[in-house]
Amino acid sequence: MAIDPPPPRERLGAASAPSPPRAPRPGKGSVRRFLARWLGRLFGVLAGLVVLAGLAAVIVAYGAYRHYVADLPDINGLKNYQPAVMSRVFAGDGSLLAELANERRIYTPFTAIPPLVTAAFIAAEDQNFWTHRGVDPLAILRAAVTDIGHLHEGRRPIGASTITQQLAKNMLLGNEPTLGRKIREAILALRIDQSLSKQRVLELYLNEIYLGQQSYGVAAAAEAYFNKPLDELTLAEAAMLAALPKAPNNYNPFRFPEAARARRDWVLERMAETHAVSLAEARAAQAEPLVPHGYHHPDVTPGGEYFADEVKRELISRFGAETTSEGGLMVRASLDPHLQAAAEDTLRAGLMAYDRAHGGWRGAVSHIAASSAELGRDWAGKLAAVVPPPGMLPRWRLAIVIEESDGAARLGWLEPAADAPATPKTGTILLADCAWARPKIANAPAGTLGPAPQRLRDLFTPGDVVMIEPPATKTARLQLRQIPEVEGSLVSLDPRTGRVLALVGGWSHAISQFDRATQANRQPGSAFKPFVYLAAMEQGISPSQRFLDAPFVVDLGDKGKWRPNNFEMDFNGPMPLHEALQHSRNLVTLRVANQIGMAAVAETATAFHIVDDMPRVLPAAIGAIETTALRLAGAYASLDEGGRAVIPSLIDSVQDRDGHVLWRTPGLGCESCAADPGQPPLLDDQRPAIADPQSVFQVVTMMQDVVQRGTGTRAGKDLGRPIAGKTGTTQDYNDAWFAGFTPDLVTIVWVGFDQPADLGRNQTGGELAAPIWHDFMAIALKDHPVLPFVAPPGVTLASWHDAVQTMTDAFKDGQEPGASLALGDLPHGTANAAPASAGGRAATNAPPSDNGTPQPAEGAAPAASAAAQPPPATSDSDKAMGGLY
Repeated sequence: MAIDPPPPRERLGAASAPSPPRAPRPGKGSVRRFLARWLGRLFGVLAGLVVLAGLAAVIVAYGAYRHYVADLPDINGLKNYQPAVMSRVFAGDGSLLAELANERRIYTPFTAIPPLVTAAFIAAEDQNFWTHRGVDPLAILRAAVTDIGHLHEGRRPIGASTITQQLAKNMLLGNEPTLGRKIREAILALRIDQSLSKQRVLELYLNEIYLGQQSYGVAAAAEAYFNKPLDELTLAEAAMLAALPKAPNNYNPFRFPEAARARRDWVLERMAETHAVSLAEARAAQAEPLVPHGYHHPDVTPGGEYFADEVKRELISRFGAETTSEGGLMVRASLDPHLQAAAEDTLRAGLMAYDRAHGGWRGAVSHIAASSAELGRDWAGKLAAVVPPPGMLPRWRLAIVIEESDGAARLGWLEPAADAPATPKTGTILLADCAWARPKIANAPAGTLGPAPQRLRDLFTPGDVVMIEPPATKTARLQLRQIPEVEGSLVSLDPRTGRVLALVGGWSHAISQFDRATQANRQPGSAFKPFVYLAAMEQGISPSQRFLDAPFVVDLGDKGKWRPNNFEMDFNGPMPLHEALQHSRNLVTLRVANQIGMAAVAETATAFHIVDDMPRVLPAAIGAIETTALRLAGAYASLDEGGRAVIPSLIDSVQDRDGHVLWRTPGLGCESCAADPGQPPLLDDQRPAIADPQSVFQVVTMMQDVVQRGTGTRAGKDLGRPIAGKTGTTQDYNDAWFAGFTPDLVTIVWVGFDQPADLGRNQTGGELAAPIWHDFMAIALKDHPVLPFVAPPGVTLASWHDAVQTMTDAFKDGQEPGASLALGDLPHGTANAAPASAGGRAATNAPPSDNGTPQPAEGAAPAASAAAQPPPATSDSDKAMGGLY
């Protein structure tokens, strides 16, 4: 039965009201439903949050991706990418002359890289290279675990870069250790793997990677560390190269052999793990000693530094600096290594001979302060610390004076060995062999030396370090040496082609890279006179025509009077041009230039490329102009070739890295050679004619007598072949020249100081330069046939006699041997003095200059159109006015 609930209690003072019915107490099923409902709602919210977070992550990731790819470099260039490759210059015989590079790299295609080398690098750097898609997730995971394990140690995180990622970093990005760079690197690696083959990726990587020793790529590194080409590397050597990418400096086998060995052995173990080699092969390679051989350019032609510098300058001028150093050019140069060695030796011997006779002893190289006991006990260790001075010849040695007496001294030196420490040696030097080492007297005329030393203590004391030349044979003795202060240059070329066969720009490239053969502008002096005579021959003047050899005075107004003179300070009256050139008579040359006009002389000089522009004043006719030894060699070669323009060339051809010819020296061509190789070649001489061949031959014939009986006799002594040449000496004996040629070889020699200075009285071109020229040509012409100078059509060789000698000259049609036209007069403002009769010789002392001193200057009055002008201004004012002798 139903029971009514009790009535509610009434509140005090309030009316009673009925209470609402109480809800029934829920059961277990209701709780479950409640929880399920709320849990469903909670999971829905969480799922929504996850979806929202995922969307946000996608948006953020996409934004990050767009951020990192916004400035990524384009990889399309890698498809045809060619890394910077050094250019190489080869001498005429194919030997290496020079390497031109900012980065030393020898590019090697994948097919030419030995499989052993690629296997070593893959084992060391990226074992899964052939299977991953540019990025290796497993390697990244392993690296992450390792980095977390070492997090507390503060180490730099290790990478997990694949070879493809390293390629992207090296070639497209950089080495910044940031997360952003790693992300970019990975994205690029994925793109590279999709665009390039694995072989192409490896080819670029193995040619681009830096491996230390200034070497980029495996081929350059093989030479740098082992002096071998790639295909000759052993397994151990290939593993050593593969050990280097991780840290080329830390694993340098020259500096850290133990670390390098450990890393190499690790690479060999990895190669065994990847089955690139067997375990037995790896163990055998690990047992090999680590003996790297340094790269010392063993095949580079010695002594060609000046030549190579000039080649580089020409390449930069023609192709630009970037192509020259990074374009992989193959340059064929004209240098003949045999002649280059002879040129260096003979020039140095001539400079040493001058220095011994005129330079004076300049003292020891250094001094080691030590007692006699210390010197006797450990001189070798002390000497080893002394650095040889630049310019010391390879066959010379530094030697320390151990003990001495008045007449002899015992010296010690270190004799280097190829694969062993230097060997200490001792020897005795005698006072008699040091007689040349006289002191130079201060404030005395150039070349003035004191007496020969009376005892060796006058030259050096124990502890002094000097330069010596060890004896070459058992019977030879030690010789004291010093580096000359005088300088010189030598250029030798083939006149038929203009190919420069030898070029020496100074005593030593190590002392100064300034090339005195191509960069030093010096006055040629009387070596210019043949071109004045050539201009005269072209105007119909005969070799036998007489001109007056007599003094004259040029009134320069406020500047006083100028009196040019002959070297001999005498005058011989009327004399034929042949004899005037033979004995280098200045005053005759000046009168010739005055008669034909300086415009004609200047035109000849510029046509022969001696100068680009020549002043129209008479001093220029006797060499008061500036030119280089190389330009003068080209001018003399043009004489040798009968008036054809010969432009000296040091480069035969230039090819790009693919073998295509970019440039070839113009000149002689041979189209018939390709048309029918079985027929004799018909050369097409494309060189322009710049002078009349008949006139040129007339001058060449006269120049032969310069060598036979004139100022250049020391050049042709005992050579037994036709030689034409001319000496040259400038004002105050500042420059000494000899320029000469045979039908197949032209050589120019110059001797002087870098800062023009007096070489010493009577130190002329015939005295200094001609002997050097002779010694070089004796070697250069040793196996050459004796060739005559061939006369062109229209000239006749005839002997004739004047009052002094019988001469042989070339005469054009209508010219009569021995006949002479009327003597040319002098320009306004000049006055003849003491002329001789036409049939004799008058010896007249030189008139003094305005300050009372003789003027043996080979200068002269200006041309008629500029008679009142002074001689051209030079660094030494009117003293530097041309050739003396």
